[in-house]
This record gives sequence, C-alpha cells and structure tokens, in this order.
Amino acid sequence: MSVGPASPEPPVWERRSVEAGGWRITALSDGFFRLDGGSMWGVVPANLWRSMTPPAEDNTILLALRPFLAERGDEKVVIEVGIGDRWEPKWRDIYHILPTATLADTLRKCGVDPEEVTRVVASHCHWDHIGAQLVEREGALVPRFPNAVHHAPLAEVEMARRPDHARKGSYRSEDVTVIEEHGLLQPFEGSAELLAGLRVHVLGGHSDGVSLITFGEEEDGETAVFWADVVPTTHHAQPPYIMAYDIDVVRSFEVRSRWLERAAEEGWIGLFYHDVDHAFARIHRDGRRYEVDAIPGEPGAAAD
Repeated sequence: MSVGPASPEPPVWERRSVEAGGWRITALSDGFFRLDGGSMWGVVPANLWRSMTPPAEDNTILLALRPFLAERGDEKVVIEVGIGDRWEPKWRDIYHILPTATLADTLRKCGVDPEEVTRVVASHCHWDHIGAQLVEREGALVPRFPNAVHHAPLAEVEMARRPDHARKGSYRSEDVTVIEEHGLLQPFEGSAELLAGLRVHVLGGHSDGVSLITFGEEEDGETAVFWADVVPTTHHAQPPYIMAYDIDVVRSFEVRSRWLERAAEEGWIGLFYHDVDHAFARIHRDGRRYEVDAIPGEPGAAAD
C-alpha cells in the first residue's frame, strides 16, 4: 500500500504493532499539532509539498506526535514520549495542540502502567519529542516514568541545559534537568547498544545530536528504524526534502542519503514520529527516487 496525501484531520488511534529483532513495537499517540508548512519543507516548492501535506488557511500542516512502545522479555521501553500537557492556552493555540489520544491513554490501552516502563529513549531533546516525560504533581514537576532509565544524546542534554543559547526556542531545560535530578538520566554518545537488539546512532544535522534508533540491526530477521526528525514523515523520504528547522543542511543531506539508502537496500521497517497516517512503512528505490509502502501493522486488542 503506497502512501497518498496526508489526512487533513486527525485519524482515530488504533493499536498496531510490528516485530523486529525480538522486539514487539507498538505505535502509541500523544495527539497532534501543527507547524508551518514552509518550515517543515524547507526549499521544496510549495506546489509540491502542498499536494502531499495539505495546509490549513494559516499555512500550517497537521503532524502526529507518535511515541512507540517496544517490549522484549521484561523490558518495556518507550521511544520518544510526545509533547505532554504542560502548555498554557497561548502555546496550545499557536501550535494547534490536539490531545486527541495521549501517551497516558494509549499506554493504558496497551496494558502498561507508567511504573512498569523500564527505559525511555529520546532521539533528541526538542520540546515536541520529550515534553511528556514530566508531569506536574502538587505544584512540582516529576518524572512520568519513575522507575525508568532515561537515555538521550549527550549533545542534546548539554544543549537543553543551556537556556541562553541561540536555539533555546527548541528546548526547555526542565525537560532534562528534572530527570537528571531524580538520578534517572543516562546520556549516550556515538553509536551504542542500549539493550540487546536496540541500538542508537548519533547523526546530527537536524540538531546537534539527533539520533536514529534501530531494532535488530545486527540480528537475523526484520530490522526496524525509528526515523525521528531525520525523516519526519513518509513524505520526506527523499534526501533533499530537508526541513528549514535543520541546523546543518549539508550534514542532514549526508546522513539522510546514507541511511535512506541502507534502509531501502535492506528492507527495513520504518517507524515515523510525525506522519499523520502511517506509523510503519518500508522505503524502496525506484530509479533515482525512493518510494514508500505503508505497513498497516498487526492489530491488537485494547486492554480494559
């Protein structure tokens, strides 16, 4: 099933899963929001990107906020937590935040309590990717997953700690410092295996430390890759389709070209964070371009 234009309205969340590297990976949801279409597409001509991701009157396009739950043995790992609910009305309006199905809702429907989560892995520390790892209780911010080791790229942690740098609009320092104060933060550098069959790869480009997360990369059977903001939607699966948000366009092009080629050659399952309609899809080469085939994923019965 090839992908078509993005849906103009948020679809209803349904529990869907794939398996790779001994992990069962389920697409969750933390709702939707909207960002400026031109910023999401950079130098791509408007008549092209508008046909793939139709904008609203204010030129914003709908984007998913899609964490993933990865389970293997006793490990319950949340990949990218979502935007969270710590937003004043002003910012909810600016970003059109739509909490149609939250991280807490969808985890519960998968039968998982926050206390059971063993790891949280962030590809980078932008606020729309890690905001939901904190909740407010009795006037204080505390970790949503109090028993989980939290992994994030060291370069991103260091960026988030500095509230006065030029890119401060992309980070909120408390998203990192609160986790650190509770002794739950374990940053990573370069490429590393965090758990059996679960690897992280720091690439840079979109941000200083943005990373890909792979499942089963060095094992027999299926491999899955969480594309994060390296390839934010299935519609961005061409190396030049780089967001204006990326801080190093040359680096982005290099890493996107290399990893898209590898994923296509090896038939990896892609996990997409911001794609409105498709959590899972494979990328394949068709001449000089890449084409994308959506994977519905296996349905799962919701827990009571």
